[in-house]
Amino acid sequence: MKAVGLFLLAAPLLAHDFWIEPTRFQPKAGENVGFALRVGERLLGDPVAREPQAIEKFVAVSREGETSVQGVLGRDPAGVARISSPGWVVVGYRSKPKSIELAADKFESYLKEEGLEKVVEARAARGDSRKAGREIYSRCAKALVDVDGAGAGGYDRALAFRLELVPEKSPKEVGGGRSMPVRLLFEGKPLAGALVVAMNREDPAKPLSGRSDASGRVSLPLANGGMWLVKAVHMVPAPAASGADWESLWASLTFEVP
Repeated sequence: MKAVGLFLLAAPLLAHDFWIEPTRFQPKAGENVGFALRVGERLLGDPVAREPQAIEKFVAVSREGETSVQGVLGRDPAGVARISSPGWVVVGYRSKPKSIELAADKFESYLKEEGLEKVVEARAARGDSRKAGREIYSRCAKALVDVDGAGAGGYDRALAFRLELVPEKSPKEVGGGRSMPVRLLFEGKPLAGALVVAMNREDPAKPLSGRSDASGRVSLPLANGGMWLVKAVHMVPAPAASGADWESLWASLTFEVP
């Protein structure tokens, strides 16, 4: 599969990333696994404690079906689950929207860093480039866990999040420069032209990125093993009742390459 617009990012990202970090990516069957939520940059993240009013959905999906990820108010990790069956488990966290307002210069910089040039152009066409950015945003984070190291199928389960990254290869099949093809879906349909970024815990200062093609796909050559974070942001006009101008959705996917 051909990569689309692949390049190395040199500039630091201004906006904060959000991801799920399991206590172990390869737990034993029957083991309690913690699912920490992290917000930060370049895989250096601050803990996000469990906040029930912020959670739209927090689930673990295995071949046995979907179960809710439970936790204790204010605790880190935000969720804990006991996974009983071997194989791939997809853990997903979907947050409820929050509002934010940024000064014009910060908002414009953030849009450019996240590859949202069409929003920059739309603001310019409206004469809004020097206006503050009023936005609502939500998180669509996923993590892959390989229970007993027995994962075969199931790593590509979709969770019907509004914005979602779906891997098209097992993490066991990539690394050493072999590409990880991922597909970006918005409301269940392929999203073209979005900036998709991947970074490795061992070398987060050298992320990879590419633009999704017409089928929502991008292929990222993962040279290193260890933990990877893949992420994308999409922005659309906000609902009229929200009091905001724009709505952003932040998708992330974490997994471990042997």
